[in-house]
Amino acid sequence: MTSALAVYSGALRRDTARLRLLDTAGRPLRHVDTNLWQRLRPGDRTILDRCAAPTLDVGCGPGRLVGALAGAGIPALGIDISTTAVRLARRRGARAVTADVFGDVPEAGQWSRALLADGNIGIGGDPARLLRRCATLIRRHGHVLVEADPPGTGGWSGAAVLHDGDRGSTPFPWALVGADQLHHHAYAAGLRVIESWNEDGRWFACLSR
Repeated sequence: MTSALAVYSGALRRDTARLRLLDTAGRPLRHVDTNLWQRLRPGDRTILDRCAAPTLDVGCGPGRLVGALAGAGIPALGIDISTTAVRLARRRGARAVTADVFGDVPEAGQWSRALLADGNIGIGGDPARLLRRCATLIRRHGHVLVEADPPGTGGWSGAAVLHDGDRGSTPFPWALVGADQLHHHAYAAGLRVIESWNEDGRWFACLSR
């Protein structure tokens, strides 16, 4: 089977690509339209407006958010495990590097904001662990901005598979988090939800120590 990174990177190289996120039994978890990541979406502005200081975009993809911040003159860095994603982000004029959030991250502890948009709260399959890691990447009074699934949708964590219609990936750890579950994960990470909002069917929260 193909790695999840290869399926993800291949989708980014296509103008329009719909992926399916499945559990290992083949049950659908969500659809992922990578074309939506190519340009600003409704709701994005509500995140960007809260990033008036140095911002780290975790799992930046092709860089629509970090690119918009760079265009506004706000210091920002995108990190992604896909070299394809990083290359696309750089084409937008964004600063981006290939990095794993759980590995070495440039300027760790100096960021004012850390972004987890587009379901990236699922990275690693353990939301509390991911939030704890993000807390080490921001300043003492920094914030973690998170996009979650709508309230009431429930949560899930385990081994997932990406499928592009032709091939499926090897399993990798992932999680889904409803907006009403963020308080629990934030508390477990030593954070608290200080603001939550929704826009155009998308749900967001701002977390701090």
